[in-house]
Amino acid sequence: METIYKPQRPADKLKIKMHELTFAKIDQTVLDTLKPPSRNYWLIIAILFLGILFGAACWGYQIFKGVGVAGMNNPVAWGTYLINFVFWVGIAHSGTLISAILHLLRAGWRNPIARAAETMTVFAVCIAGLFPFIHLGRVWLVFYMLPIPNQRNLWPNFQSPLMFDVVAISTYLTVSVLFWYTGMLPDLAVVRDRATGIRKKIFTVISLGWTGAHEQWRHYTRGYLFFAALATPLVISVHSVVSWDFALGVVPGWHTTIFAPYFVAGAIHSGLAMVLTLMIPLRKLFHYEKIITIAVLESVAKTIIFTGLIVGFAYGTEFFMAWYSQNPLEMAIFQYRPTGDYALGFWIMVICNTMIPLLYFFKRIRTSIPWLFGIAIFVNVGMWYERFVIIISSVSRDFIPHAWGLYSPTFIEFGIMLGAFCIFFFLFLLFVKHLPSVSMTEMKEALDQGASHGN
Repeated sequence: METIYKPQRPADKLKIKMHELTFAKIDQTVLDTLKPPSRNYWLIIAILFLGILFGAACWGYQIFKGVGVAGMNNPVAWGTYLINFVFWVGIAHSGTLISAILHLLRAGWRNPIARAAETMTVFAVCIAGLFPFIHLGRVWLVFYMLPIPNQRNLWPNFQSPLMFDVVAISTYLTVSVLFWYTGMLPDLAVVRDRATGIRKKIFTVISLGWTGAHEQWRHYTRGYLFFAALATPLVISVHSVVSWDFALGVVPGWHTTIFAPYFVAGAIHSGLAMVLTLMIPLRKLFHYEKIITIAVLESVAKTIIFTGLIVGFAYGTEFFMAWYSQNPLEMAIFQYRPTGDYALGFWIMVICNTMIPLLYFFKRIRTSIPWLFGIAIFVNVGMWYERFVIIISSVSRDFIPHAWGLYSPTFIEFGIMLGAFCIFFFLFLLFVKHLPSVSMTEMKEALDQGASHGN
């Protein structure tokens, strides 16, 4: 007999309010998203595919002409390619935060958005991994980074933080994919049982023989908990490794011990904003209003307030450390950032990342869909500019004034960046139309717990 969850403790604001939801309604709501897509869906897919082709054409032009078509120069040898690499690694961290850490903390509001966040992690890590290849220029020589004998007797420098990135990102991708796929197994079996024809054959293979037996559930719950515990330290370690790309250098503005926690907080901040950016349209397009409730989105907004305050504290700490050290080079670079050639980017960073998210303190704003979506967009823009300011302002003003230079991205770089965003949204749209985008299993667990409280 189907049970209905009637909240018994309205004071618990973290409880997911699932009025009039049953097991059958959860299944039907999620499975309805897998029906043949509408004409508007294919129109969006076509537009995104054109954006991907444009980005690929820009990359092909760069390969043919050389990296000189990018705005990178001497001394600014790192441009938007590294900026976007750090940005996409940051986006990937939200999936691990929501799926793994909040799963360990038993935060119920994560259940409706955990699957999409895990998917976002997998796609964002893959896109981040593209940018080192793009930055390399002669991408066919990437095998020189591998520890294998070659005709030039070149070996990777394993003391370089750039090699750390290869190990960290590949490890993070492996664990994220296993965590994502493990969580989908029961839902894939549900789709298999309802499907017909070729779709049934495909889901029979990818569901790995799931039958819902007691022993399978026991291994599933233990395995999912294991992956959650394994993925949690990766949130800290992976982006700390990315921050060492900068902190291990002696460039003014980079050589500081605050970079590891600073980058981790910024990564989670940008990732949570991307969660709202994706979940709000997903909620509307696929009629998930009863599953992805306003209370769930409000909880994400509250977490963004917390991470925004941490990021703001890190900004202030950077300036304090520069002043307290009385190092003229450090003081000069932090005076240059808010007043120099890249001052506009600096103030966009500060306002979008620390001030605008404070509007979420007001309940009317954090429960309004347009406000939630708009502020999330501002945070994403601000976090991109944060990476721009950190990377460009320091290398453009190094130790020797004679070697100073300016940098501005070119049309080719913007085209490649547009292609990367199009790939991300393209893959996400394909996912939500062909695989369960909400975890039916976890929603039913929360529903069953609620019913048991009622009993």
